[in-house]
Amino acid sequence: MMRARYSMHRLSSSPTGLRLLCVALACVYAGLTACSSADDELQRFIEDTKKEPGGRVEPIPEIKPYESFVYSASDMRSPFLPSSPGSGAGLAGIRPDQKRNREFLEQYSLDTLRMVGTLRLGGQMYGLVETKDGLVHRVSAGNHMGQAEGKITEITPSKISLIEIVPDSLGGYMERPAALGLNE
Repeated sequence: MMRARYSMHRLSSSPTGLRLLCVALACVYAGLTACSSADDELQRFIEDTKKEPGGRVEPIPEIKPYESFVYSASDMRSPFLPSSPGSGAGLAGIRPDQKRNREFLEQYSLDTLRMVGTLRLGGQMYGLVETKDGLVHRVSAGNHMGQAEGKITEITPSKISLIEIVPDSLGGYMERPAALGLNE
């Protein structure tokens, strides 16, 4: 402690030390005034903001009361459980007819057949279907074609519509619409 007083006394007694002491005090004063000027700016901003008119606050939205829902389909099959195997998910009782004699166009896959035109004879519309070997066959509504039990339901000038019987994922069968379009 004694040594620090001696150093301070020695510094203040010399002209260079006095200058250094003044410079140090000036730096401390400048630092303190810089802090106070930043605080003054903040205080001014807060006062100016308080003087401005306040905005309109929207009211809190009205909370609607909870409405309960009564599930009235409790006697129906749950849509989250699979149906019993073999029953068919779509229509019950749909099965391919194993005893029916197969027609010629049923040996071809539907995507290998091509509609090439139509023919009207005696008021009845016929479709003209070409096989992959280049032969053209005449079909009418009620005929079968394709390997998925496809039965022709309608023939128009632009397409032949049919219903196929295909296996579903549950061990049964379902009907699926298909069509052959006219390739021009």
